[in-house]
Amino acid sequence: MKRAIDFGFFAPSGAVIDAEALDRATRCLLSRGHRVVEDEGTRARHQRFAGTDDARLAAIRRMAARDDVDVAVAIRGGYGLSRLLPRLDFAALARWPRRWMGHSDFGVFQLAALASAGLVTYAGPMAAYDFGAEEPSAYTLEHCFAMLRGHEHEVDVPLDGPSSAPLEGTLWGGNLTIVAHLAGTPYLPAIAGGLLFLEDVAEHPYRIERALHQLDLAGVLAQQKAVLLGAFTEYALVPHDDGYDLDAVVAHARERFGVPIYTGLPFGHVRDKLTLPVGGRATLIPGASSSRLVLRDHA
Repeated sequence: MKRAIDFGFFAPSGAVIDAEALDRATRCLLSRGHRVVEDEGTRARHQRFAGTDDARLAAIRRMAARDDVDVAVAIRGGYGLSRLLPRLDFAALARWPRRWMGHSDFGVFQLAALASAGLVTYAGPMAAYDFGAEEPSAYTLEHCFAMLRGHEHEVDVPLDGPSSAPLEGTLWGGNLTIVAHLAGTPYLPAIAGGLLFLEDVAEHPYRIERALHQLDLAGVLAQQKAVLLGAFTEYALVPHDDGYDLDAVVAHARERFGVPIYTGLPFGHVRDKLTLPVGGRATLIPGASSSRLVLRDHA
């Protein structure tokens, strides 16, 4: 019998938009034999946030201190964690036997935790967006539970990119806007020889290119063994683009930045996503039609 996982839902960023999604998320996990607890502030609201800064900071601390939670899952992203960074004691959080999971704005917490305390977290499903979908993705659930249970997970991924010998390094990254936002601050990890994964939502291709240039000018891209691009969704081209689309951005990046760039990573604001250990180790074995990705959640 597979081991049950104790999940805890908490709200560190935006306010929950669909309360029923949280109920569906709980039913989804319970039906698969897991346990779920919901933080007392999960459904709170202050302006666009899930409570005041003080309230959301307290929610993170409560989740860290609970003895009935294995994996703390953010309910959603949005915006809000940047406001909390100077007040978060990541060294103290790292001392608790807790695993943290989410994506989007939760990447702020993940990158800062890695930079400040070497804390490995999980870029993966969120409560409302993924577990609480009307029909949760079987792909997402399969790879999430496999990563959480096994501490190492191998998966074939349809990456497009240059042929290469196997590439191994620290896996890190997240939402491109978030990664670029933290450049020049102490909260962006200084990773050399890493595998940097990036995704984004509702950003026009020129903004994606601009953020990549920011990371290049900051010296981040040149230090990586490879960049793995996930999904870039929910943007609209206009007549003025005149053929300038995401493919054009990728072609420009491959020509300009001097780092191997792969596309097609199953991750982002999409239904089917992997669970990726931010700060763990990864080995990428490129193939002609499919690549092998080995994920390990220890540094």
